[in-house]
Amino acid sequence: MYLTEFLTVALIHLLAVASPGPDFAVVVRESVTHGRRAGTWTALGVGTAIFLHVGYSLLGIGLIVSQSIVLFNALKWAAAAYLLYIGFKALRAQPAKPAEENLHQEVGERTARGAFISGFVTNGLNPKATLFFLSLFTVVINPHTPLAIQAGYGVYLALATAVWFCLVALLFSQQRVRAGFARMGHWFDRTMGAVLVAIGVKLAFTESH
Repeated sequence: MYLTEFLTVALIHLLAVASPGPDFAVVVRESVTHGRRAGTWTALGVGTAIFLHVGYSLLGIGLIVSQSIVLFNALKWAAAAYLLYIGFKALRAQPAKPAEENLHQEVGERTARGAFISGFVTNGLNPKATLFFLSLFTVVINPHTPLAIQAGYGVYLALATAVWFCLVALLFSQQRVRAGFARMGHWFDRTMGAVLVAIGVKLAFTESH
């Protein structure tokens, strides 16, 4: 019954997490500077922070539903505007400068705790992540979906995020792949941008529950 909703959530999350942002940057930086182990712990920190966003999003659903339809529609338009904004921004992506200009090598051993905290704080304090999850749990997910099902979505989102960034850490700890992405990454970003714009337009014309 909730399969279609789950697949929609999974698709939107995949597009959002795959598009380079603060989380991507910090995982790449840790992987390149300190190695695969540090990159993996950073990825786990990012994934764990997802539970923070899911938690307050779930707690806010009752409040949103109890308010007027005007508030719901305002949130819907804010979500659509956000997706359109990041989509159009991604469409304008330019070829990246050599990574060496932005990622300088540092000396010293990176502790697992330090790398984990780096990932957790980067995601947890990211205002775009806050808006993304509030939009997801109040606009994309039906407010009448059982809380247990929504919590299940949250667990999936956290695990999927952690797995994705662990793969990023695995790849970007290799110098060759990092250099290749620096040359072609803007085309990937532009493709993600086009899809996000399409999702934003669809949300803007979605009828309220």
